[in-house]
Amino acid sequence: MGTVSEYIWYLKFKNANLEQELKSYKSGNKFKQLRQDYEAVIRAKDQEIKRLKEELAKSHAETVTVRKYWNEIFDDVDAERKKAVLKAQSETIKAEENVLAAERKIDGLTEKLKKERKEKYALGAELEEAKNLNQKLTAQINRDFENSSLLSSMQGPGRRKIINSREPSGRKKGGQPGHKGAERKRHAADETVMLDTPDVCLHDPDYYRTGHVMSRQLVEIRIAIKTTEYRAQVWRNRKTGSRIHAPFPEGVVNEVNYGGSVKALAFLLGNECNVSHPKVKKFISEITGGRLELSTGFINGLCEELSTKTETERNDIIGKLMTSPVMNADFTNANVNGNSAQVLVLASEQNHAALYIARESKGHKGIQGTPLENYPGTVIHDHDTTFYSYGLRHQECHQHNIRYAKGSIENEPDRKWNIEMLGLIREMLHYRNNLGHRELDALIVREFEKRYDAILDIGEGEYLDVPPTDYYREGYNLCKRLREYKESQLLFLHDKNVPANNSLCERLARVYKRKQKQAMVLRSFNNFMWLCDSMSIVYLLRQRGGNTYKEISDIYCRKRMRQKPKKNQNDEPGAASD
Repeated sequence: MGTVSEYIWYLKFKNANLEQELKSYKSGNKFKQLRQDYEAVIRAKDQEIKRLKEELAKSHAETVTVRKYWNEIFDDVDAERKKAVLKAQSETIKAEENVLAAERKIDGLTEKLKKERKEKYALGAELEEAKNLNQKLTAQINRDFENSSLLSSMQGPGRRKIINSREPSGRKKGGQPGHKGAERKRHAADETVMLDTPDVCLHDPDYYRTGHVMSRQLVEIRIAIKTTEYRAQVWRNRKTGSRIHAPFPEGVVNEVNYGGSVKALAFLLGNECNVSHPKVKKFISEITGGRLELSTGFINGLCEELSTKTETERNDIIGKLMTSPVMNADFTNANVNGNSAQVLVLASEQNHAALYIARESKGHKGIQGTPLENYPGTVIHDHDTTFYSYGLRHQECHQHNIRYAKGSIENEPDRKWNIEMLGLIREMLHYRNNLGHRELDALIVREFEKRYDAILDIGEGEYLDVPPTDYYREGYNLCKRLREYKESQLLFLHDKNVPANNSLCERLARVYKRKQKQAMVLRSFNNFMWLCDSMSIVYLLRQRGGNTYKEISDIYCRKRMRQKPKKNQNDEPGAASD
């Protein structure tokens, strides 16, 4: 057979013939036919005997003279009859043997049919397994930032291009005629150079001064190092031999000390710009002409110093989070000395605060001792059931629902509920995003909820008719989750303070991910905690809108309070790096 379908057709045809023959034997029609044939032979012989008897009776009426001949004829007839009977018996035995042979043949065909059915079922199971495996592999290949939780930066060179929804205008690139444009900001001049008048203007009387002066600026950066050397006379007591000198200023403890401006520059390069410590060292050395040579150990310790000097700011962040009506929460993976760890990101869009908390693991153990443990408001999160034990209300991220719906559409094209649910979610988000200062309309929200339930009814019916395979269950899990956590899916339609997604925490988590990718691995849990504390402070300063470099420089100029770092993740996060 050329293909599996032809082979299956052949088996069906052969199976039908065998079943027809078996059916005739089982119904008894075949045996009846054989019996009828046998009875027909017997009847024929009986008729023959009857005819011979009639001839015999006729011969009795003849004369005695023919009796002798009659006896001879009777003996011949009797011999013929016996011969016919023996022949009939032989034919009957042969017919019975044929019946037994047919029964044995039927048994053999039945066994063969069973074997072929098993092979058919095995081929069908293999085919179904191959189809399911193909669906799983196709779903894995097609995973991207639009239909799964995969980050767009993690997809490699073959990732899907982000489509620009703007329509081409057909105009040339660059500034358009009539557009004012954006000019570069002019600076106060530190030095003014008046250019010489061209010779042609000096010797040709047709040229005269207009009174207008053109100016163009050349802006450059110069890095200057200011080194202040403090000296103190040493005095010695003649009697005791003790030596004393004038006290040096706060922070001047080593032979060479670096001020807050140097520390702030190295810190922001390493932790805000995600430059490796050796490159930070090399860059600062180059821009200072080799005069400033920092060590990588010094650069590595800047997070610890910033953490120990910003306990007040971290307490302020915790206060903002606890008083916010809505808190975003999310966990993201970390790598500490080759072991898996977690960063708990808590953020408040209303109070412009975010807190990175170093945790050894996620789940309830990771939340214990953090502000989220006793938070009394609404928690925005991805579908992590651990978060449902904290806060009073919950809203799940609809960006994740959109991605899973897209994945279900691509991998389950025969279903309709996923397309309708994706359209409904986008429609609800569009309605919510365009409210402006208007209040939520209860009638519109009620209509959204009715459509939401109706679409889930369609989805449950589709999965009841065609259950999901073990290779792809994301669509089924999404349908089940949307039904079970309906209140937490649609809370944003009942409260304008509640966002419809957890994008704030996801953006903040990506900030840590970029640092983790650059650092690759943190060597100790203390460094991990100090880094999280520092990132929380940087976000706070950025939200204030001031000069972050200047404010971090001022923090490094504070008096340093050395405290023993906490290693137990159950301790209060506000002092996690003390």
